Amino acid sequence: MKVGIKEVAEAAGVSIATVSHVVNNTRYVSEKTKAKVYDAMKQLDFRINAVAQSLRSQKSNTIGLIVPVLPSDTSNFFFMTVAQGIQKTLRRYGYQVLLSNNSTEELEEEIEQIKLFNSKLIDGLIIASIADDVGYLDDTVNSRYPVVFIDRRPVGYHGDFVLADGFGGSHNAVQTLLDKGHRKIGLITGSLGISTSNERMEGYKKALSDRGIEFDQSIVREVPANFESGYNCAKELLASSDITALFVANNVLTMGVVACLQELKIKIPDELAVIGFDDYDWTKITMPPLSVIRQPSFEIGVKAAEVMIQRIENPAEQQSNEYRLPTTLIMRESC
Repeated sequence: MKVGIKEVAEAAGVSIATVSHVVNNTRYVSEKTKAKVYDAMKQLDFRINAVAQSLRSQKSNTIGLIVPVLPSDTSNFFFMTVAQGIQKTLRRYGYQVLLSNNSTEELEEEIEQIKLFNSKLIDGLIIASIADDVGYLDDTVNSRYPVVFIDRRPVGYHGDFVLADGFGGSHNAVQTLLDKGHRKIGLITGSLGISTSNERMEGYKKALSDRGIEFDQSIVREVPANFESGYNCAKELLASSDITALFVANNVLTMGVVACLQELKIKIPDELAVIGFDDYDWTKITMPPLSVIRQPSFEIGVKAAEVMIQRIENPAEQQSNEYRLPTTLIMRESC
């Protein structure tokens, strides 16, 4: 027999209205009475109808999360670590995470995922959008719930931003190479257009400018972020230039670069100093271990969740806020 709210009330020795208030949190109920209701629910294996509850309250205690992860991209580790920080934090406030992965990096898929979330009555959206301009959110979200952007800073919609300091991380990496006497420092970066890549490029340029070194486009490569591009760019730069150091502003590109240098038996750092972006386990076991810029991925997730809760609890606040978490240069033996 299906157990309903009436049976719970009888088992707990309270009114049906009291059980309703406990389940829907619509009126104050003493902790002692709550405990009786919860005990009765447990004994009777009573399950709250979450769909009906959401329809009544227009609140699901669920936050949507969309991240772009390709099967061949090591950024899945970054975004999954961000997701762990989000989930752990939201649980403390009684919220669950509904995760969706944009595995095609197509805008149409991102829009469809948001429409699906809308049907689930999510209370907020945390997103690493693949778009530089997210004006489409005016139609798909239309201010029905708060939006927090992570990892990148798109334009075109009101929302908060939580991201790592890519500019500062790149500036620090190139400055370190300059301090070690390098003047011809190559750069391999992912495709420009999203703020993440743009800021890392600007950090590179600013570090050179600070030392009076002219930007040299001939030793810069902007390519799709994949292993093959990193490999080919490293090979090409070594053949066509006299660089003595290389900064690689993306993790999967760094993997390709290291594979190329190992194949060509380039001595690191004697013949070429290298600093990569992001700190994964594989960077510790290369020969030699790789110096990298570490992003605070888990902390980004924690902060994004905290900002989301603040928005839900204070919906009247209008100003968009930007939160930049510092990166860290991890010095090993490659530079």
